[in-house]
Amino acid sequence: MPKIAIVHDWLVTNAGAEKVLRALIDIYPTATIYSIVDFLEKKDREVVLNGKFVKTSFIQHLPFAKKYFRNYLFLFPTAIESFDLSSYDLIISSSWAVAKGVKKTDKQLHISYCHTPIRYAWDLYDEYTKDLEEPKKILVKRILKYIKKWDINTINRVDYFIANSLFVQERIKRIYNKNSIVIYPPVDTNKFSLCENKDDFYLTASRLVSYKKTKLIVEVFNKMPNKTLIVIGDGEDFNKIKSIAKSNIQLLGYQEKKTMISYMQRAKAFVYAAIEDFGIVPIEAMSCGTPVIALNQGGTAETVEDETTGIHFKNQTTEDIIEAINKFEKLTFDYKQISNTVQKYNLTRFKKEIKDFISDFSL
Repeated sequence: MPKIAIVHDWLVTNAGAEKVLRALIDIYPTATIYSIVDFLEKKDREVVLNGKFVKTSFIQHLPFAKKYFRNYLFLFPTAIESFDLSSYDLIISSSWAVAKGVKKTDKQLHISYCHTPIRYAWDLYDEYTKDLEEPKKILVKRILKYIKKWDINTINRVDYFIANSLFVQERIKRIYNKNSIVIYPPVDTNKFSLCENKDDFYLTASRLVSYKKTKLIVEVFNKMPNKTLIVIGDGEDFNKIKSIAKSNIQLLGYQEKKTMISYMQRAKAFVYAAIEDFGIVPIEAMSCGTPVIALNQGGTAETVEDETTGIHFKNQTTEDIIEAINKFEKLTFDYKQISNTVQKYNLTRFKKEIKDFISDFSL
């Protein structure tokens, strides 16, 4: 029986990457899990790790790490390299930042499930640095330059890349000059079940951070006062978004999964404006039979079928989204067909594809 290590960047919340991690744990229940930090709440620990604890790096114990661990970004490469994985036969990294840079020997197999090459060092570099003031801007740019160099220098520590979408596969090729296969992330489509009775409101849900573009969606509905928008999610932009939202927009903050599913099932459409690597939440909405109005870039360009399971818009502008909503309201959608179309992203399929891929190697 091969000895397996699973390496995850950090554990602070239950988001899309953590759904992948949980599926990997289900496939390989005896694997040891490593992460730079682990600050999961008890309820999330049960969901993500099945109650397990993980092996963490020295950053776990640095001052104020629980709240400000990201401030130690310049130490992340050192932290991930500090793990001694020499006793394992197989290393699986679940990586969107530095997990793919773990050290290995020539006798070990390292397969990296790549959610994306480090966003803030590559594709989103300008967005992460544009609003910073001096001297912080100079410092952050220097750190990101170091991270980029380290990221490139550690490419060959990965034997095989698995991309979570065609969009990410292109990034891996462009940035790392490496080939990869695509295995889409798991979506628990059984829990997000079909509902054909829709109410007269639109829904968006995500972490309220800049690149998710929730503020842009709110600005759209500020210009469409006869349409109701429900916003689910919390984050650093919550107060900023709340301060501009007009009376036709309700910000509900964080909601438990049961409440989220209820809103997803009943919404007339789900609106999403982020450039996602894959985008699990829009799939969950479509699994409920709810059409998705989404950007024709990134993961949603692959998963939303224009005029069949939703509507695409071209650019992240209020004009384009308003045009897409108006187009949506002129069309009729088959809710059952929408739900059936996205069942291919289910959890069982993900586990089978991962197991089939890894079983090809002699361990």
